[in-house]
This record gives sequence, C-alpha cells and structure tokens, in this order.
Amino acid sequence: MRLENKVALISGGARGMGAVEAKMFVQEGAKVVIGDVLDEDGKQTEAEINEAGGECVFVHLDVTDETAWQDAVAAAVDRFGKLDILVNNAGIARINNVEDTTSDEWDLVMDINAKGVFLGTKAAIPEIRKAGGGSIVNISSIAGLTGGRTSSYAASKGAVRLLTKSTAIQYAGESIRCNSVHPGVIETPMTTPVMLNTQEGRDLNASRHPLGRVGQPEDIAYGVLFLASDESSFMTGSELVIDGGLTAQ
Repeated sequence: MRLENKVALISGGARGMGAVEAKMFVQEGAKVVIGDVLDEDGKQTEAEINEAGGECVFVHLDVTDETAWQDAVAAAVDRFGKLDILVNNAGIARINNVEDTTSDEWDLVMDINAKGVFLGTKAAIPEIRKAGGGSIVNISSIAGLTGGRTSSYAASKGAVRLLTKSTAIQYAGESIRCNSVHPGVIETPMTTPVMLNTQEGRDLNASRHPLGRVGQPEDIAYGVLFLASDESSFMTGSELVIDGGLTAQ
C-alpha cells in the first residue's frame, strides 16, 4: 500500500482527474477528502469510494475562497487526525488569444488556476508541518512550459509551475515537498467540450501526441500517486511531464 496511513486533500475531486486520483489514493491505503464546487458530483464520488470500502469525505470548496480552504483542511484533520498530502487539482480552461481574452476571463482563470493553488498551499502547510512533512502536488500543464495558443490558461499554469518551485525551496527543510505535473491533452469533462467534442477534434489532438492518442485521467493519476508517495522522497521542485511525447517534438 503506497499511501498507507496517509491523509490527502484533493481539490477539484468531484469528477475527472481529481475523482480518479481520489479513487487511486484510497486503493493505495489513503484516507481522502475531496473538495469541489460541484456538490452533486462530489457526493456521488464520495459515495462510490465509501461503498467500495474506502474512506472519503466530500466538502464544498471554492478554491478562490481562503476561508473555504481553511475549512477543508480543518475537515481533513477533524475527521482523520492529520494531513499529509495536498493535490491542487482544481482548474478551468479558456482557449482564447490575447485580443479575445476579456479582463473578466483573465481574472477568473487566474483566480481559480493560480490563486487557488496559492491559497490551498498556504492553508495546508501548517497541518502538513504538524504531520512531520508530506507532499504537495500541483497540477500545471504543458501550457505552463511552452505557452501554446492560449493566454490566460498558459499564464495561470506557468504561475503554478513557478509557485511550485518557490514552495519547494521554502519548505524543503521541513520535509515538505512540492512538485508539479504537466499533462498533455487529457480526456476529461473540462477538455472534452472545447477540444474533443468532434471526431475531427479528437483526431487532431491525438495526432499531436507522438504516442498517437490523447491521455486518460489514469495516466495522470499514476504520476500524482508517485509524487504523493514516499517513493518520490528525493524529488521536490520538479516537473513531471505526462504528455504522450508532445513537448519532445
């Protein structure tokens, strides 16, 4: 059991990659709190995990709200006694160039994708410190490495990448590790409506990856599991790219 006796908090855990991460963590021995604004989906995922014999709690979590983050961390500690792992998974995508990006869109994407990671990290560190150290995993993107044809999304994910490194440097001495994950195109409820909603779109995005397909949530969850576990104990401030070879071209 790779996460035996560990307690994890996963934002954006109601569906998509976050839900798959939560289910995988529980299978590896963790107790999990999932936070999301999607209450119905979150309660469904909570029920599925608990009915399968795991231990999961869903909490309503708006990642742009500092108090909501404090409440989510408190819920993990109140229920399970501690917090070892934080996965900053929640995010949204807007695929517009600079001229087509409104100020409101910019603020929304940066608030959820970048500020949300900052607030989650800030709230979790005191409890991870009390647990004797642990792991923070931030979901960035290949857009945080290469830019691409987005503006607000790429900027937000670039911010996550560098906040990860700053966090890693600041807290390494307390055995708190922080790493980022950089997915390629993954088939999730976030990406499907904007990139994979037609056969042409699916074929185009599959062809961009040398491995010839888009990724599945499990492809990312396995990487997150590794970074959350003690198997990656000599990794901090690192970038784990899981993109089917896309950025190697």
